Amino acid sequence: MAAPASPTPAAASALSAFLKGVERRALVVAGLQSGDEDAAGRAVAAAMRAFAGPAAGMPMADWPARFWTLLCGNPQMRAPSTNGYWPPALAHLQDLAPAERLALLLRIGGGLDEDAASAVLGVTPEAYRHALAGACPLDAQGHPDATAWRGLAEQVQAQVRDLPPGRVQQLEQLRGAMAAGAAPARQAPAAPRIEADARVARPPRRTATRWRWRTWLLLCLPLVLLAVVAAWWWQEHRPALPGAAAPAAEGAVSDNGPVQVEALPADDPPAAPASGDSRAADDAAMLADPELALAQDADFHAWYAAGGPVPVDESQARPGRAEPAGTALETVDAED
Repeated sequence: MAAPASPTPAAASALSAFLKGVERRALVVAGLQSGDEDAAGRAVAAAMRAFAGPAAGMPMADWPARFWTLLCGNPQMRAPSTNGYWPPALAHLQDLAPAERLALLLRIGGGLDEDAASAVLGVTPEAYRHALAGACPLDAQGHPDATAWRGLAEQVQAQVRDLPPGRVQQLEQLRGAMAAGAAPARQAPAAPRIEADARVARPPRRTATRWRWRTWLLLCLPLVLLAVVAAWWWQEHRPALPGAAAPAAEGAVSDNGPVQVEALPADDPPAAPASGDSRAADDAAMLADPELALAQDADFHAWYAAGGPVPVDESQARPGRAEPAGTALETVDAED
């Protein structure tokens, strides 16, 4: 048989919360079923102990049915009570058969529906409804009395709410003991086992070494990227060095070869024309003559000296008769 699963801290907390939510109703149901508070306390304690062990390996949805099955399976819950006591408001419970009383208490005290209650009692839903109908109070005409039913339910719920402080403390102590027993034990004995088997310790060391290597890689990667960016920025924005050619414009052809330097010829005066070239010498003499400008306008000066007519001013009205050309010319022969 497989050993029960070791409960985790979360499972222990869930178990404590479940017992806290069900313990009051369980104690009231057991007390009203047996009519003996001490017997009811023992039955609830036995159900808690039997439930706490296997609960860690069960789905939480199955916990309510499992707990109520353990409680109702106690022999004290099925045996008829001869010395039981019930409050006057719940005297109707004393007149019922144990099976009918338990069916009624699971409904109005435990809060179970027909399917869940029939599964807890191990009977069919039809058999449970039959037992529930036998436990229902009747009026004077022999019909089910809904008012009396509601009164029974309210009295049972009042007992759940107004549980005596001594019984509440008893339940808290019992629940604390169950939670402490379900809590996982400390893992102190695991140290010798780790020392005995060296292979258990190797994976953490390899993991730590791998993690350190990855850590250094993650730290160095940003530095490498920063160095690449700095090199690109320096290449694009570095200052021009002496003797270095300026970068060519986009699309232009540039030559980054060595610069060749060649001396220019001396700034000497123009050489004199050769003596053998007579025409060049005549031209030079003519150009150097200060009266060259008068010579170039010789025809104008000749006309002016001959007393030619004054040109007509085109901006003024033209005369009706032109003066003869020879009128203004006077010669020596005319005077004679």
